[in-house]
Amino acid sequence: MLVGAALQPVYTADEFGGIVSEMEGWGVDQLWLTDSSLHAKCCYSFATLAALNSTTMSIGTAVTNPVTRHPAVGAVAALTQKEISHGRFRYGIGAGDRPLLALGHKPAKLAVLEDAITATRRLWSGEEVSWDAHGFSLDHAHVRHGTPAQIPLYVSASGPRTLEMAGRIADGIILLAGLHPDGLQYALSHIERGAEKAGRDKRPSITVFGYGAVSDDEEYALEAGRSIAAWFPQTAPEYCRLAGLPDDIAQRVKSSYGGGEFQEAKSAAGLLPDSFVRRMSLCGDKSVVREHLKTMAELDIDCFAAFPTTDTVESRLATVRALAETAAE
Repeated sequence: MLVGAALQPVYTADEFGGIVSEMEGWGVDQLWLTDSSLHAKCCYSFATLAALNSTTMSIGTAVTNPVTRHPAVGAVAALTQKEISHGRFRYGIGAGDRPLLALGHKPAKLAVLEDAITATRRLWSGEEVSWDAHGFSLDHAHVRHGTPAQIPLYVSASGPRTLEMAGRIADGIILLAGLHPDGLQYALSHIERGAEKAGRDKRPSITVFGYGAVSDDEEYALEAGRSIAAWFPQTAPEYCRLAGLPDDIAQRVKSSYGGGEFQEAKSAAGLLPDSFVRRMSLCGDKSVVREHLKTMAELDIDCFAAFPTTDTVESRLATVRALAETAAE
């Protein structure tokens, strides 16, 4: 199983190259950078820094959306990153999330997302495209440099309809489903259903994101995982039921979730029982990591990526390193 790290581009440009080099030295195979409007720096600039300071790890967006970035603009950005990274770039795309609200937008509907994926691939192929698609249009559009090209395209997915769509057409999936077996199996069943409908002989590659912290301080780790746990009642409530969260608590969390990014849901997160936080997030010491890795292996997950949610650079890197070291045992 591969090991990944998902980071928000919030570091200084001068320090980020060293961070990337360190992670590659620990055995990190995939690096994912969030594309999150006002909440972080430009992920494509940081992807360039990552490519120039590594030689083996793949680098991807987690994730671009077709609302704030026109699919043609995203297609060119991906082609540029493919060239800079010598083919190591992975294009992650999704509907977008709550940060879009600050820009006066809502997440993309499924039809918009699927059309954006189709348009991106057509442009990568070198085709001239005229199309009034859902949510955008192209008028004799074609890319002048870098085509034809094939770039692995990953879809961020949680809900059943998006999971099935991703199973039909994606090269890979960034899966946000918590970390407990019931939730992961639920998601995989929808991915596999989509793959079967499309006549594919296997499902796409799957990278599971584990938000939180790895630490010997159990309370510290638990608090780091609490904010992403609050994201699920708001955005993907089906996983709350699978994890045994009472409906009344889920509704209270949803009602009090006033933040944009998941880190801004602290007041809502305080309503959640510890047992639910442990099911939905990466929180605990290396023994907890071992259990999650065992679960991933049993489900044939391709990559487990840590998404550290703590406040300091040192603590974030400690979480990534702990995952890499545990996976290498």
